Amino acid sequence: MIAAAWADFQANFWLYLSMPLTSGLVGWGTNVLAIRMMFHPLEFWGRPPWLGWQGIVPRKAGKMATIACNTIVPDLVTEEEIFDRLDPKRVTREIEEPILRAVDQIVDELMYEYEPTLWETLPKRAKKLIIARVERDAPEVVETVMAEIRENITEVFDLNDMVVSTLVRDPELINRIFLETGRQEFVFIGRSGFYFGALFGLLQMIGWTLYKGSFQLPLFGLVVGFLTNWIALRLIFRPQQPRRYGPWTVQGLFHKRQPEVARDYARLIAEEIVTPSHIIEAVLKGPYADRVFDMISVHVKEVIDAQSGLAKPFVAWTVGTRRYIDMKNRAVERIIERLPAAVRSVDAYAREAMDIAHTLSSRLEALPPPRFEAMLRPAFEEDEWILIATGAALGMLVGIGQMLAFAALAVAA
Repeated sequence: MIAAAWADFQANFWLYLSMPLTSGLVGWGTNVLAIRMMFHPLEFWGRPPWLGWQGIVPRKAGKMATIACNTIVPDLVTEEEIFDRLDPKRVTREIEEPILRAVDQIVDELMYEYEPTLWETLPKRAKKLIIARVERDAPEVVETVMAEIRENITEVFDLNDMVVSTLVRDPELINRIFLETGRQEFVFIGRSGFYFGALFGLLQMIGWTLYKGSFQLPLFGLVVGFLTNWIALRLIFRPQQPRRYGPWTVQGLFHKRQPEVARDYARLIAEEIVTPSHIIEAVLKGPYADRVFDMISVHVKEVIDAQSGLAKPFVAWTVGTRRYIDMKNRAVERIIERLPAAVRSVDAYAREAMDIAHTLSSRLEALPPPRFEAMLRPAFEEDEWILIATGAALGMLVGIGQMLAFAALAVAA
């Protein structure tokens, strides 16, 4: 029997050699496809709800963002810590010029809107005096509001909500976070699929040499597709702590690269999500926007009343008390509309002062492995079986193709 098997092996050497190569390619292809299915397509493709597919990461963007936030906030960084690093006086100096330009425009716009005739007849010197008096107090208002926001930051800013909203709004961004922080792991998944697939192919070749059961090829294809995906995922995350096996020290690739992953992850969070512009937008348009509006409104209206001074009764009589109140409200609205553009000038200082990237990186590096893994893996872990099952199904299809090809060759012979 062994002699006959050896003779058949020699006669069909290239056919047998194709088995480990084919298995390696199946392992590589199913693993690469599994990675692709994790991230693409961004939107559901097919006929919802069951006939079709959407990448696991974009489909679960909200859940993933929430899990990441539960790790980052409040254990690694808090709203108070971020804003405590900003000096209200320095912020005022940084945005003073654009704020003064905005005040100039707003005063001019409102006066033309509410009392165009009076504003037109005023001498230029009088107009400049009115605008100058408002501009004089504007920096003090900015500093006061900034200090008040910092003191009541948890009442006007929700870091969790900002991060989750940003990621849900931009699924491509959450894909980038995974792909850039886990780039080496994903390369490993593809390569390991080929290596383990080729190894299983050698076993398949030996089994086919000794016994040519038609079921073997689809069965081996299924096993290769299943195990290459399963083993690759296990090797990325297990073991969490370094373990010695004789002369070798083994640790899950993701955990072994924790310092590097932490740096990349922190950099992306600081550059793409927890940015000064996003924070300002979240403060002005987030769930506590009304409180911020009220806070700014109080101080702006006080300045308008103070500048009216003795002329306030005359102003109220000229434009009407209701219109005077409405004018103050419109002034607040327009200031808040222009604030996002005005505060862009503080970006460089705010990034340096907040130092989000360094803070997160150093603290993520210090996380124990179970908590570090819990930051990224659990949201898609429950769907890993889909990727593994898909790999198994594709491997079995390739095995059926092999079986048909071998049968055709046997008939031809």
